[in-house]
Amino acid sequence: MRNCLVVLKNKKLCPDSAEYAPCVRAFATEGLYFDKIAVIAYDSPRDIVAQLKECRESYDNTLIYCPRSMRETLRDFLQPLYGSAFDMAETLDNGTSTVFLYFSDGGNTADCNRFARYISEKHGKKFGRAYVKTVGAPPAEILKAAESAKKINPALECNIYDSYGDCTIEIVYSESDPKMMVDEVVRTFVSALDKYVYALEDITLAQRLYQLLKLRRMKISCAESFTGGGVGQRLVEVPGISEVYFEGLNTYSNEAKIARLGVDEMTIKSTGAVSAETAYQMADGLIAQGHCDVSVATTGIAGPKSDNTSKPVGLCYIAVGLKDGATVYKYNFAGDRKTITETAINYALFLVYKHIK
Repeated sequence: MRNCLVVLKNKKLCPDSAEYAPCVRAFATEGLYFDKIAVIAYDSPRDIVAQLKECRESYDNTLIYCPRSMRETLRDFLQPLYGSAFDMAETLDNGTSTVFLYFSDGGNTADCNRFARYISEKHGKKFGRAYVKTVGAPPAEILKAAESAKKINPALECNIYDSYGDCTIEIVYSESDPKMMVDEVVRTFVSALDKYVYALEDITLAQRLYQLLKLRRMKISCAESFTGGGVGQRLVEVPGISEVYFEGLNTYSNEAKIARLGVDEMTIKSTGAVSAETAYQMADGLIAQGHCDVSVATTGIAGPKSDNTSKPVGLCYIAVGLKDGATVYKYNFAGDRKTITETAINYALFLVYKHIK
């Protein structure tokens, strides 16, 4: 089975693979892959016609990523070419070949997933999925584990999706594969990445932390500086979080850290707001108030400029507080402001998980 992705867009704009990544991911989730990805300017009709004719002659399935304004033109050309009509779901199937139109302006990712499932079922492919979720695992270690997993079953597909250090390893296998083999593959990943793993199912980091807090009957509070309430925001996205979440304080200024958390003014003057000592006192201050069992505090420099000190952009301290004291972690994250803060949020949630696991 051969698949082709045709991307039609304005070549004056730099083609960004992130735009059509949902198409690639939808296919990968079904154990399907594109043999060719063709990016063509939509004001080059001759090139478009040549590519679509090639798709008709050489590919079983074609997904066309295009502006909605091209819908009627493409339908009028493709229907006589394939000898079949599009249905209401923008899918054409003449029995041997399939075409799907996915619109770059307002296309629904769920439709792309549906098309991938349709192809999978049409060709009699049935897949199961297993997951390993990690935070902070070095890419080289993940790839090495994937290579070991492939040795167990060369036909196995491992899809790796990273979101600011929070990594989903999706293992796609045939439902005819023995369960023992699949379990061995999962164990291979867990053995190699154990200290980074937080779940073996497709759930978010915040959901996993909520489950654990509920199991331990613990309450959590957050004190955030440079993450600006992001840790708390992740938590409140989880239904039922009110059972375990006491409060979140966005203590961005030094004055707020002193007044709301009891951070010593001399600590800030001597070591700075971005320091291990300040992070410790932020987390410990929440615990001292007696309303939570575990706390997490963040302070750092998200950029794009530093804080008038010699401390670099990306430097951050994350502290996890418990009844017997706080533990502080130092990181130097790379990237722009969003990357640094989102990565710190993921690490903060993961560190709490590790401490109460």
